[in-house]
Parts: sequence; structure tokens; C-alpha cells
Amino acid sequence: MSDNQPTFQIEKIYVKDLSLEIPHAPQVFMQADQPRLEVQINTDASQFSEGYFNVTVSATVTARAGEKTMFLAEVVQGGIFAVRGVPSEDLDGLLGVACPTILYPYLREAVSDLITRGGFPPVVLAPVSFEALYAQRQQQAGADPRVEIAS
Repeated sequence: MSDNQPTFQIEKIYVKDLSLEIPHAPQVFMQADQPRLEVQINTDASQFSEGYFNVTVSATVTARAGEKTMFLAEVVQGGIFAVRGVPSEDLDGLLGVACPTILYPYLREAVSDLITRGGFPPVVLAPVSFEALYAQRQQQAGADPRVEIAS
């Protein structure tokens, strides 16, 4: 195998940050209202060593009943990826689409487990198209005007 051969490898998958706040416990457990869920998903990637990248996918899940916050859960799922010989024009897509897609199932499990341990029914995050998210961010950043979002 040539040294110029592109390589991509998962080195480590880890939970970087995990928090659950239940500001109105224990009264919140007596609420009969069905909570409204708000979910925010974000990704980030950075190179921290030659050929090594840290990629994170974070989720913030807020449940509200009326004006009260039932819970606020935040999880940051991280991964260390070894990437060598990948052309720079392909690197952004790899870090912005492929890596978050690998990490997302771990994030979903951590969020569901955290909320269940808090005494609430599990919250299973809906699937996310990191490809569409990436394309949308590229378009917003005014990067390549030829990037199109498939509908």
C-alpha cells in the first residue's frame, strides 16, 4: 500500500459532555401536561494533531410543559478520526458528513439513556441527514454556489 493511499480510521468514540437539569423537580413529575420537545443538533470538527481530527455532534433537548421547563439535556458525543492522504476538497465533507453520521447513533443512545435515568420516558432523536445539513451550511456560508440541496 502506497503512503499516498487515502486512509480513514476511527480511533476513539467518547462522551465529551453530559448534563441533565430538572429545575422543577420533584413537582414536575406530577405534571399531567404532555411536554413540548425542542431539539438542537450541532457539529464541530478540528484538527488537533498531524492526521488526527476531533469531531463532535451535540444535542440539546429541552422539554417544556406550559411555561415550565421539565428538563434540559445536553450531550456532546465525540470521536477521534485518523485521516491521511485525503484530498483537501474531500476532507470537509468527510468531517462534516461521514464522521457525524458515525457518531449520531451513539449520541441518540446517550440522550435516551440520560433522560430515562432522569425519570422521564425515553426520548429517541429522529434521524438526521448530515449531508443536507452540511449542504445547507455550505450554502449559508456562501462557499460553493454549485452546491445544491436535493429535495
